[in-house]
Amino acid sequence: MVVLASVFIFLGLVFLLIAAIGMVRLPDVYTRSHAVGLTDTWGAFFMLLGLALYQGFSLNAVKILVVLILLLFLGTVISHATVRAALRSGLKPWSKVQE
Repeated sequence: MVVLASVFIFLGLVFLLIAAIGMVRLPDVYTRSHAVGLTDTWGAFFMLLGLALYQGFSLNAVKILVVLILLLFLGTVISHATVRAALRSGLKPWSKVQE
């Protein structure tokens, strides 16, 4: 069970690393949100799943699974709300030719 937990934790770290690279490399909030929107949710999902497996069946594992379920529902909603707030505040999307 420890090996499977380690695999999930490593997979989560890979997704979070991809999200971090997307945050650094992309030019504006819209493209950054596109890169991070799903990858950070999946990264945290795999990390928390690995931690829950590592804990075994206990109260801590149940708490981790509750956070995991909330994260799956709220991660994309938070990402969408961030982009919508940026759009409503008048932030223009990046273009190669800046006006």
